[in-house]
Amino acid sequence: MCRNITTLRGLEPAATPEEIEAAARQFVRKISGVQSLTPATEPAFEQAVREITRSATTLLTELPPRRTPPKTDPPLRRLTTATREKDAV
Repeated sequence: MCRNITTLRGLEPAATPEEIEAAARQFVRKISGVQSLTPATEPAFEQAVREITRSATTLLTELPPRRTPPKTDPPLRRLTTATREKDAV
């Protein structure tokens, strides 16, 4: 269903709170169909993001370590990698 949500388990260094929240936000956007927030949708949307972020953080903390790292970096990490590569040139 959410093919664009990147695997966060097994990242080195571990997934940041920002990466976990970004994934939660993608998930809530996908299942709710809400693409832009309005005064009518914002409270429920943000509450769902908080709850899913909390649950995802607990899940990632309690799962055993992965044997192999995920195949791709999360979008927020890709941005910092691209910046570092650009600055190295």
